[in-house]
Amino acid sequence: MNRDNTYKRTNSQSLGEVIQQYIKNSGIQPKLDEATIIEKWEEIVGKMIAKHTIDLYIKNKKLFIKFDSSALRQEVHYAKSKLLENVNNAVEHNAIFEIVLL
Repeated sequence: MNRDNTYKRTNSQSLGEVIQQYIKNSGIQPKLDEATIIEKWEEIVGKMIAKHTIDLYIKNKKLFIKFDSSALRQEVHYAKSKLLENVNNAVEHNAIFEIVLL
C-alpha cells in the first residue's frame, strides 16, 4: 500500500477557509458580528460614549444603540457616518448598513 496516496488531498482549502465558509452558510455571522461589536464597543467609540451606552444590538443589519443621555444621542447623531465606518472596520466587513439611535 502506498502511504502517499492514502491521505491525498482532493481540495486545497485551508482550515480557516472551511470555517469561514461554514460561518457564512450557517447564518451565524450576524451573531458573531454583534458579539464582536459589543466586545470592542469601548475601543470603537471611546470610554465616555461606552460608559453612557445602555443597550446595543443588531437586527436586520441595523445597529440599535440606546444612550442614557439625550445630549449624547444628539452628538452621536451628527457623527453617525463615521461611527458606521468604525463599526464595520471593527468587524472587518460591511456588517452594518444603518445605525438607529434610541
